[in-house]
Amino acid sequence: MQPSFIISLDFELHWGRFDKVPLKGNEAYYHRTREVIPKLLSLFSAYGVSATWATVGMLMAQDAAEWEHFSPDEKPVFQNQRYSAYQWFKSTQPDHRCLFAPELVNEIIQTPGQELGSHTFAHYYTRVLGRSVDGFKEDLCAARRIAKEKFGMDISSLVLPRNQYNRQVLQTAREMDFLAIRTNPTDWFWKYPEKEGYFKKGFRAADSYWSLGKRTSYLPAASETVFPGFIPASRFFRPYQERMGWMNRLKLDRIRQEMNEAASNGEVYHLWWHPHNHGQHPEQSLEEVRILLDHFSECNAIYGMQSVSMKDMASHISSLH
Repeated sequence: MQPSFIISLDFELHWGRFDKVPLKGNEAYYHRTREVIPKLLSLFSAYGVSATWATVGMLMAQDAAEWEHFSPDEKPVFQNQRYSAYQWFKSTQPDHRCLFAPELVNEIIQTPGQELGSHTFAHYYTRVLGRSVDGFKEDLCAARRIAKEKFGMDISSLVLPRNQYNRQVLQTAREMDFLAIRTNPTDWFWKYPEKEGYFKKGFRAADSYWSLGKRTSYLPAASETVFPGFIPASRFFRPYQERMGWMNRLKLDRIRQEMNEAASNGEVYHLWWHPHNHGQHPEQSLEEVRILLDHFSECNAIYGMQSVSMKDMASHISSLH
C-alpha cells in the first residue's frame, strides 16, 4: 500500500481538563483556542490534509439546557466524583465559551477532508473505579445522538479520554459498531495510562525528543490485535515551548525523521494532539503545524504518502481481512 499520514485531534476544550486544572484564570486560553481552530482548518484545507476530530459530545451542545437534553439518563457513578463532568458542571458557574462550541463543529464538518469522530460524550474515564459497562454504552449512545440530531453526522471513529482502555472497553466499542479506535503505542510507558507517575510521564516526554521507545510507524495489517480498525498512535505532538527553543527543533526533527521512515517503508504514521495545545502560543504553534505539513508534502511528492482519516484507514484495514 501507499504510505499513510493520519492526524487525530482530541477536541475537548475544558471538558478534557475539568478534573485537573481550574477553569477560573484560564478562560483566555480557551478563547484563543477557539480563534485558532478556523486557522488550523484553513491550513489542513490548503495542504489537502485530512484529520479526525475526536470531539467531546458535550462540546457540541449550544448551552446548558441543550447539554441537559442530550445527556444520558444513566450518569457515570465513580468512586471519586471528581472524575464526573456532570458533578463538576453543576457545582460551578463556568464560562460557557470554554465548554460549548457547536459553531466550530460546523466549521469542521464543512471543511473538506475532515472527519467528525467521538471523544465520548462526557470525557468518560473508562479505567476509573466505579464506572460500568452499561454507563459507558449510554455515554457513547449520547455522543452519537447529539452528532446525528444536531449535525446529521454518523460517527464511526473513537478516541478514548486520557487514552484509557482495556480489552472489555474495546470490545464494547466494537459491539457498538465503531469502525476505528485509536490505541496506544506498545512501549511500556504508554501502557496503563490510568496508573500515571512522574517516571512514565518523564519517559514519554523524553521520547518526543530522543529515541527511547520502539519504532513508531507500522504496516496496517500489523496494527490489528483483536479486531480490525484498531489504529495505534505514533506520536503525541507536544505543545510549543517558549523558553526552550532547542526543544521545539528537536521535537520537529524527530517527527520529520519518523515521517520519512514511515514514507520510505510504505507504513502508517499517526500524529495526534489537542487543539487547545495551540492556546498558549497560537502563532508559533500554527507555524510548527505548517512546518510539518510542508514535510508531509515532501513525503507525498517523493514517496506518494497519502493523508487519510481514521475512518479511511479502518476501511483499508477491513479490506485486508
